[in-house]
Amino acid sequence: MRAKQRRLWLTTALGVTLAMTTAAEAQEPLSAIDWLNDPVTAPVIDADRLSEPPVSEGAMIPDVAVAPLGQVTNDAVGLLSSKVTGLPADLWQYSATTSLIELLRAQEVTALPSMQALFYTLLLAEAEAPADSTNSSLLLQGRLDALLELGAVEAVQALLDRTGAGDKPLFSRWFDATLLTGDEDLACDKLTGAPHLSPSYAARVFCTARSGDWNTAALTLATGDALGLVSEQEMALLQLFLDPELFEGDPLPHPPVRPSPLIFRLREAVGEALPTAPLPRAFAVADLRGTVGWKAKIEAAERLAQTGALAPNRLLGIYSERLPAASGGIWDRIDAVQRFDIALKARDASAVARTLPKAFTAMQVARLEVPFAKLYAEELIKLPLTGDAAQLAYHVALLSPSYETAAQTLGDALPDQAFLTALAKGQPGSVQARSDVERAIVQGFAGLALPEVFAPDMADRRLGEVILRAMLLYQRAIAGEIRELPIALATFRAVGLEDTARQAALQALLLERGF
Repeated sequence: MRAKQRRLWLTTALGVTLAMTTAAEAQEPLSAIDWLNDPVTAPVIDADRLSEPPVSEGAMIPDVAVAPLGQVTNDAVGLLSSKVTGLPADLWQYSATTSLIELLRAQEVTALPSMQALFYTLLLAEAEAPADSTNSSLLLQGRLDALLELGAVEAVQALLDRTGAGDKPLFSRWFDATLLTGDEDLACDKLTGAPHLSPSYAARVFCTARSGDWNTAALTLATGDALGLVSEQEMALLQLFLDPELFEGDPLPHPPVRPSPLIFRLREAVGEALPTAPLPRAFAVADLRGTVGWKAKIEAAERLAQTGALAPNRLLGIYSERLPAASGGIWDRIDAVQRFDIALKARDASAVARTLPKAFTAMQVARLEVPFAKLYAEELIKLPLTGDAAQLAYHVALLSPSYETAAQTLGDALPDQAFLTALAKGQPGSVQARSDVERAIVQGFAGLALPEVFAPDMADRRLGEVILRAMLLYQRAIAGEIRELPIALATFRAVGLEDTARQAALQALLLERGF
C-alpha cells in the first residue's frame, strides 16, 4: 500500500513537469568534504594568537602572481591579519599549492594543544596566495577541510562569508557547515538565487522546502528521483520531510555509517536524530544548539574543546549549567570541576588544595588539561599553596599562556622544578637535564640557527611550508622519535616562534601524550 502511495505521489508530482527538460548531471557525493563522511572512533576558535615578531621584512610578488588592483584571490582570504599573527604576508606565496595541501592533510594535532594553536593561526591567517594559485581556490579548500576536521565549523563559515562562497566547491562546504550550526537558511537563501551552486538535488529540494515552496520542492524531488539523482536514503527522508502524514510509519532505511550533514539534519527533522559521538568531530557542533540533553551537550563540548574548537569559557559554562544528575564517568568530572571552581572563587586555599588534584585528574582523563589551565592558572598561582598542591598548581600554570609569569613568581620556591622553570624562561640549558626528553629540549634551545634540513626551503622563502614540516617533526617526536624534537623546537625558534617552542616543550614534559 505504501509503495503504491509513493508511486502515486511521484506520478502526480512528475505529471506537472512533463513539459520541463532537465539535463541529467552526475551524482554528487553525499558531502563535499570526503573526511566529513568518514566515521571516527560554534564557537569562535580559541586558538592562541601568536605574538611573535614577523620573520620576514617584506613580500616580493613575482610577475605570475600579478592581479588587477583590488582583486584578492580566495586562497589569500583569512580572519587574522599579519599584525595579529606576526607572520609575513608571503607565508604561502613561494610554495606549490599541492605541497601545502599535502602538508595540511598530514597534520595530526588533535592531542597536541601547542600545535593546535599554531595550526589555527596558519589556517586563519591572511596571506598572499601561492604563485600557482588559480580560481579553483584549492588552498582555501584545504584550509577549510583542516578546520572542519578539528571541529572549527564557525571559523569555516566566517572564512566563506568573506569569499562569498561563489563556486560549487566552496558553497558545498558552506552548506555543510550551516547545516551543523543551524544557520542553513543563510545557505538556502543564497541557493535560491543561484541554483547552479547546489551540491545535489537533495540540497535543492531541502532548501526549496525551507523557503516554504513545498509544491516546487515535491516536483524537484520527483524529477531528481526520475533521473536517478537522489539516493534511497535521501528519497525516504525528503518524502517524510515534505509529506509526514502520507509517509508516517514507513520504515526508513538504516542510517548510513557515513552520513552527510544534510542526511544528519533530515533525520533530526523527521524525529530520527543520529548521535554525534560516532561521527566526525564537526558534527559535535550540532549538539550545542540546545536540541539534545545535557550529557550529550557536555560530551560534544569536550570533543570540541579537545581540539581548541570551543573556547574554555564556553566549556565551563556548559559544565556549570546544573548539578550532576548522577555519579560515575562524566558526572564525576563535572562534580570535581564544580567543587574546585567554587573553592577557587572563594579563594579558600585549603579547599583548593583538597579539590585541585581530583579536578585536574578528571581533566587529564578527558585530555582537557590546557583548557583547564587557561581557565584557572592566573588565579590559582595567587593562592598560598604548599606541598603537592603547590607543585600541581605550578604545573597547571606552566600549561597556560602565563607560563613565564608563573616561572618568575613561583619558580624559586620550587627548586625541584628547576628544569621546568628554566624552560619557561627560555633557558633550559642553564640547569642540568636528567632525561632524554630534557636533553633533546636543551639541544633545541641551544641557539637560534635554523636546522640545515630546512635551509633550502627558507632560502626559497617557503616559510609556511617550513613551519608545517616542523610541526610534523614535533608530532613524530611526541610519538616516540625523540631525535626529531630538537629539530622541531630549533626551527620554531629560528623563524620567530619562540612562544610556540616553549609551550611545545613544556607540554612535551607535562602532558601524557607520548614517549
